[in-house]
Amino acid sequence: MKFPLLTSIVLLPAVVAVVVSLLPSSRHDAIKAVGFVGCIATAALCLDAVIEFDRGNDGLQFVSQHIWIKDFGISWLLGIDGISLFLVALTGLLFPIAIIGPKVHKDVKAYVAWLLVLESAVLGSFLALDLFLFFVFFEVVLVPMYFLIGGWGYDRRVYASVKFFIYTLTGSAFLLVGMLALVFLQAKNTGAPVTFNLVKIAESQAVTGNAALLIFAAFAIGFAVKVPLFPLHTWLPDAHTEAPTAGSIILAGVMLKLGTYGLVRFGLYLFPHASKQLAPALLTVATIGVIYGALVAVVQKDLKRLVAYSSIAHLGFIVLGTFAFTSQGLTGATLQMVNHGVSTSALFLLVGFLYERRHTRQISELRGVQKAAPVMAGIFTIVMFSSIGVPGLNGFLGEFLILIGSFATARWWTVVATAGVILAALYLLDAYQRVFHGEPDEANANIRDLDWRERAVLAPLLVAIVFLGVFPQPVLERITPSANRLLAHVKKFDEAESSNVALDRR
Repeated sequence: MKFPLLTSIVLLPAVVAVVVSLLPSSRHDAIKAVGFVGCIATAALCLDAVIEFDRGNDGLQFVSQHIWIKDFGISWLLGIDGISLFLVALTGLLFPIAIIGPKVHKDVKAYVAWLLVLESAVLGSFLALDLFLFFVFFEVVLVPMYFLIGGWGYDRRVYASVKFFIYTLTGSAFLLVGMLALVFLQAKNTGAPVTFNLVKIAESQAVTGNAALLIFAAFAIGFAVKVPLFPLHTWLPDAHTEAPTAGSIILAGVMLKLGTYGLVRFGLYLFPHASKQLAPALLTVATIGVIYGALVAVVQKDLKRLVAYSSIAHLGFIVLGTFAFTSQGLTGATLQMVNHGVSTSALFLLVGFLYERRHTRQISELRGVQKAAPVMAGIFTIVMFSSIGVPGLNGFLGEFLILIGSFATARWWTVVATAGVILAALYLLDAYQRVFHGEPDEANANIRDLDWRERAVLAPLLVAIVFLGVFPQPVLERITPSANRLLAHVKKFDEAESSNVALDRR
């Protein structure tokens, strides 16, 4: 019997969360140690998946299936391919950092337990191949993040957590309606028993025409809220600004990717023809998001809010690459999900460290920090250049592949979106200059530089930034075959449905 690798990856954090909940609340060090060890063990399993992954196989690997609710065709069905592999690895990387990086000043046990539950749900979302199972994980993600923002956030944390929950739950309602409609129409059109198996539904393509178009729109709205795409984005800046540092790391690093990943895994795979039909609309809102996010970031006075708006711009690029329907575009979009997770998580972590020292995020109150904290300034420079997309760092290749791949099939959207690259340099360089350069006042002159623990926490992110920028081949050679397989699937069924529509018109 094979070791259930994917099941272990999903369930281990949840089991450790139970262990943490049984520890005495006063044992803060023991609680964080147990949580950290659990996250490291999960990260080791994620790394094993990367190492054992067969790069010559473009299909799903390590598949684990067990019947869950037989009468409704629901299974515990997990699998991984090149599109989800590094999102799982990214999740394994970020959660140990989230637990030991930022300081926690109250109720450590609940804080660590919620983070572990959140990790389990995020991993389950990336690995689930059963629509019902995916939806369960997708919804469970909301609960711990709601409590993390509301319980450990800043002044307007209750408002931000409620807004986050209402927006994302509304998006999930669209997703649930679309999912149920798809499953039952699939059963009706094929005469087969009801199934929530993603692969079976996608390969049968039994739901077509206007029904598929409407259901895809419901899926797209559900995932667009999670990304978030303009104009469904307004919950994100508030959530990021008021969330504790760990919440911002996880929100930016992996939770937003549930939206972009969902558009790829469920949008393109389940609805090849409908995704092509609605691609112009999605390309338009993605391009608007790139420009809007960058322009609003330029005028932000709060450093954390600036980073939050930059996420809206970067995620717009990912959607642009996805709906270009080219190998370079989709590969670049998948790679950029990982790149954004690494770079933006590092930015939020640095902003959190700076806030712990100065208790302000107002750019106007931070000046000349470089003189007192040169190591912090140096690391911030590297991460900032990564986010801008400077060659040699991770952000460059993802954006380059997206722009190259999109230019062939979505030329004018790409031309407009390219302005976002220039604006990113503008708002990040300007913020860096205002925060780190100049003559510091007394408060900024006495800022403590990063200690050994904080440097150690940032080290894995810096290694990932440089490695993915200098030697991305091991990642690309695992992503590209799965991206090409998905695009071949889209092309096959899009052409088949287009031919059927043409024949019907005759």
